[in-house]
Amino acid sequence: MGPLGLNVMAVVNKINELTKDFAGMRVPVKVIVDVEKKTFEVEVGTPTTAALIVKELKVQKGAGQPGRENIGNLSMEQVIKIALTKKEDIKAKTLKGAIKSVLGTALSMGVLVENKSPKDVQKEIDKGAYDDLIKKYEGENKL
Repeated sequence: MGPLGLNVMAVVNKINELTKDFAGMRVPVKVIVDVEKKTFEVEVGTPTTAALIVKELKVQKGAGQPGRENIGNLSMEQVIKIALTKKEDIKAKTLKGAIKSVLGTALSMGVLVENKSPKDVQKEIDKGAYDDLIKKYEGENKL
């Protein structure tokens, strides 16, 4: 038993179980302890958008000189996947808004999307170029 009469390994095991999808990334974790009942609850946040981009690209970090140097290329599906993961944190009213937020982070990191600058992809989104793909994901995951 650890402090407060809790089984420390039970807490660690619960954290490990809830964060297994984010292996190797920093993830915010909150442990709420009821001292009287000697129970606990674990709340797990999500990694940063930048960390999720790095994971998708399988690189170590963003570009040293974004705009001059590119560290990788994401597909629109990967951008949507990240947007859906971050939807609660981004607080965007629409999936398009969440996607644009992810594109902004990609731009600042030196990441291409669909082999183009994220700025160009944002313009294409505004013109409706990816509407069918976005609608497919909106139907599955309402924001």
